[in-house]
Amino acid sequence: MNTFDRRKFVGFSGAGAAGVASMGMMPTATSAAADVRKPVYMKLGCQSGPSTDEHFAYLARYGIANIVANPVQGDPSRLYGTVDEFKALLALAEKHALSVDMTSAKFMSSGGRPSDIILGLPGRDREIEAFQNLIKTCAQVGIPAVKYNLALMPILRSALVPGRGDTQNHRWRISDMKGSPLMTAWTGGEEQTVKDHSPGNTVEAFTKLVGHPTADEIWERITYFLDRVVPVATEYKIKMALHPEDPGVPPEGYHGVVRVLGTIHGLQRFVGIQDSPYHGLAFCQGTISEDLEDPGHQIYDVIRWFGERKKIFLVHFRNVRGHRDDVVIEIFPDEGSVNMAKAVRVYRDIGYDGMLVPDHIPVGPDGAGPANFAFCYGYIRGLLQFADEA
Repeated sequence: MNTFDRRKFVGFSGAGAAGVASMGMMPTATSAAADVRKPVYMKLGCQSGPSTDEHFAYLARYGIANIVANPVQGDPSRLYGTVDEFKALLALAEKHALSVDMTSAKFMSSGGRPSDIILGLPGRDREIEAFQNLIKTCAQVGIPAVKYNLALMPILRSALVPGRGDTQNHRWRISDMKGSPLMTAWTGGEEQTVKDHSPGNTVEAFTKLVGHPTADEIWERITYFLDRVVPVATEYKIKMALHPEDPGVPPEGYHGVVRVLGTIHGLQRFVGIQDSPYHGLAFCQGTISEDLEDPGHQIYDVIRWFGERKKIFLVHFRNVRGHRDDVVIEIFPDEGSVNMAKAVRVYRDIGYDGMLVPDHIPVGPDGAGPANFAFCYGYIRGLLQFADEA
């Protein structure tokens, strides 16, 4: 089992590059073997929907061969798709020469109501059974991984700010939210996280649902879930990829709600709860960068730590500009604090063989979403080709 070593990670919340070096995580003297260029096993992918003929044709047009996708369900209220619905998804993907490498547990998303699992409600056993059955279904149809979320709070953003050209970028600045009576939207998905001023989205409504569980109580709920699903995933050889909580919040929490999966320490503890090669992360590079005081220097060692332990099952390959508690988030990958070419080389050197997918692209103008994604596809493709030669 991976053990939780707090000493190695204490500097990530405040020390910057010098602190990382002091933790013994900087490279030592370069050896001749280290100079040998390693092969690139990574794949350009995408997780955008919908699962339609038109959208899959669009993905194929830009050279996407690997995707995260969900089936179209005849009964949307069901917690997961049937075998036949997944087979229909795979047939549509095959028509466009796409490989479905991962699907999602839709009832454990970052944009909707928190799951009963993380709320600690009696309905969690029903949801756990649904997750177990989703794993078995994926094994039956040949989808090797499932992405999921264990967030109590939705994605948090504080403002839209002008971006490059005619775009807008989301920002998370904790000081903007002091005294705020509002939360961000519980619905709308990862690309629509604007602040929601609807009456039902107040802190009062939120805390009535969530309460104020302690960190220990949240860890108990997480462990309860993992103890019941990781053995099933291991038996059926299906990878479970957790997305971190986005963004991290101060230790005292946001409106009294802590985020144990919104810190590097928390994610290290999480991957150590079960000792299985099928228990790991949807490594959102942007979310994890948001948790660092100096992401431009620190993110590479975080990638190495999780990657060398084979705990990265998917990479949300996005950049940020700024640092913990004050960061511009939905930006193009070439305009942030992180050197993305260097990041790709780190993924290459640790032998990462999964997808790099664009995520949280800039907002607007209306109708620009597909073009903005296409820019990201080309950018990632270029970096992968560069890493294969450099």
